[in-house]
Amino acid sequence: SEIHFAIMLSLSTALISTILCIVIGVPAAYALARYSFRGKNIVNALLDMPLALPPLVAGLGLLLFFGTTGFGMGLAEMGLEFVFTPLGIIVAQWFVNMPFMLRIMRSTFESINPRYEYVAKTLGCSDSQALWRVTLPMSANGLFAGSVITLAKGIGEFGAALLLAGAIQWKTETLPIALFLNMSCGNLNMAISAA
Repeated sequence: SEIHFAIMLSLSTALISTILCIVIGVPAAYALARYSFRGKNIVNALLDMPLALPPLVAGLGLLLFFGTTGFGMGLAEMGLEFVFTPLGIIVAQWFVNMPFMLRIMRSTFESINPRYEYVAKTLGCSDSQALWRVTLPMSANGLFAGSVITLAKGIGEFGAALLLAGAIQWKTETLPIALFLNMSCGNLNMAISAA
């Protein structure tokens, strides 16, 4: 039953964080691929930063942000607690995996010739209609690839989730955390099950 709980928690948190990566990452990747603006290189560097950070460092940064800043404490007072909760797992997965979705979708959008959108506009589509009817269907393979990678990495996220959400049995115990907890206690059979 412990492993079943870990499986369900891992799948649900990874699915939610993947949906968040799609909702935020696809428009951001489209903007980065199609538009030029001042400071674009800085924005790219900031968005890629989680790739350069070890997951434990990212988790420590998230823990400090949500646990010690006025913003994090304000969210906690409103009922959005991220420290030592399943919400923290989702945030950690999203933070660590967002750059993967951004990179995949940005390269996907860059590979689609903008002339298709221009032609759609000459045929009566608005900007948003050209995006929904032309560009997004053409980017389906990239969206699928980004979603699968983000989901798989979300299920396996350990370092950032461990520091932000903790390793609380039956509360924040995802599969990697179940593996860690059972190995720590010397329960090899349960650790192998989690693995």
